[in-house]
Amino acid sequence: MQRSIYWVMAAAAGVVVANNYYNQPLLADFASAFHTSERQAGAVSVAAQTGYALGLLLFVPLGDKLERRSLLRTLLCAAAVALAAIALSPTLPWLVAASFATGLASVAPQLLTPFAAQLAGPQQRGEAVGIVMFGLLCGILVSRSVSGSIAQHVGWRAVYWLAAAAMLVLAAVLSRLLPKAQPTYTGTYRGLMGSLWTLTRAEPLVRQTSAIAALQFAAFSAFWATLAFHLRSMDARYGSEIAGLFGLVGVVGALASTGAGKLIDTRNPRVVVLASGAIFVVAFAILALAGGTIGGIVAGVIFLDLGLQSGHVANMARNMSIKSDAMSRINTLYMTIRFAGGAAGSSLGIWAWSVWQWPGVCAVGLALGCASLTLQVRPQVTARAAVRE
Repeated sequence: MQRSIYWVMAAAAGVVVANNYYNQPLLADFASAFHTSERQAGAVSVAAQTGYALGLLLFVPLGDKLERRSLLRTLLCAAAVALAAIALSPTLPWLVAASFATGLASVAPQLLTPFAAQLAGPQQRGEAVGIVMFGLLCGILVSRSVSGSIAQHVGWRAVYWLAAAAMLVLAAVLSRLLPKAQPTYTGTYRGLMGSLWTLTRAEPLVRQTSAIAALQFAAFSAFWATLAFHLRSMDARYGSEIAGLFGLVGVVGALASTGAGKLIDTRNPRVVVLASGAIFVVAFAILALAGGTIGGIVAGVIFLDLGLQSGHVANMARNMSIKSDAMSRINTLYMTIRFAGGAAGSSLGIWAWSVWQWPGVCAVGLALGCASLTLQVRPQVTARAAVRE
């Protein structure tokens, strides 16, 4: 398979996943527009991630049962409608509900990842996953810069009108460029969903990678859900544009994805995952000690994204090696648990901010990072995972 198709998938993954993160540098703007508190506005971010987690559970398993191109087209059109609803939001509850619907429909990246792994085969699986993950994380990071800049100049509603148009363009492009993928599951939807529980019980490696990813993404989300509030509280009172620009800083860490993917193809991915947990702890230590300055936040963001992406690519590659006929369902379990962790992390971070401000957010991140490390070094879990690998 030509490598260019993986880069097409990477670009698509980045554009779609951005739908869930446009809101993070805009939370202070939402609070101002709808005359609510910062904590109430934070419900928008939580709703988007909760919707995404539910969409992963309900729709991504269908990648094993339905033709993937048609499924992708349907989801992208649904996302366009939900994004338009956000742009038209007259109240905060409407905005929260539309954000939930957007997250629910924006799960195409998690169909593209196993699709790329299947096309690549065992010898290039890590590299293919790394390329798609690079696009996905760049989408997460750049989305904040794009939304912050656009909102600063023409208002936050314009962000979502442009995003809705992008979904329709992507639906047309992917339908034309992606190859057909024959389903690997022929049973009913009920049987398909029931097999998720069977896989969860039978595969300790999936349980381990999912728990690690949930803890790391919770820490990552706690930081990003509160960064706009922290910047607004600093002496210079930085706005949404500056908050969004920190996404560009994280691209440095995102570059680790392609290198991590190649490393995973030749080395033990468990080492990469362990290193990622240590990097998370370092990131939040920097943010705790120097997060009162722009330079300290920049350094923390670089380490935070480096840890997130390298660990995520390694976990994904480990999962894709388990059962070639159940890649979408394994990815469903992993990503649903991961994004449930992200939603919990956003809630925990916003709560910590409301009570203890920035020191509380950093304490939450450090605790979650240390928990992910502890889970990785538990001897019995590690030994069982090694047997599967």
